[in-house]
Amino acid sequence: MDDLFKKFLYTGVGIVSTTAETLQKSVDEWIDKGSISKEEGKKIIDDFLENAGKGKEEVESKVKGFVEKTMNSFDVPTRDEMERLNARIAELESKLAAQAKQQKKED
Repeated sequence: MDDLFKKFLYTGVGIVSTTAETLQKSVDEWIDKGSISKEEGKKIIDDFLENAGKGKEEVESKVKGFVEKTMNSFDVPTRDEMERLNARIAELESKLAAQAKQQKKED
């Protein structure tokens, strides 16, 4: 599931990158033609990148929510739950080993 999430994010980053490159080319052409100034072009690019960053956070949040909901529907334990279970198992194994050791001493 982690792999799928990463692929999704990388695809999104690629789309934004491609769009930014295309926008930059268009802005450069507008500047060359005198349609806009360099400052206006810079502002267009900066605004796009800022909005893309905000959109990225929103998409990441939605995808994370979707993944969590999906994992819960399959009743897959969370990382925290697995860590607690592993700690509990280690504690029980330690107690069993101590009991076995004590029993051997008594025999």
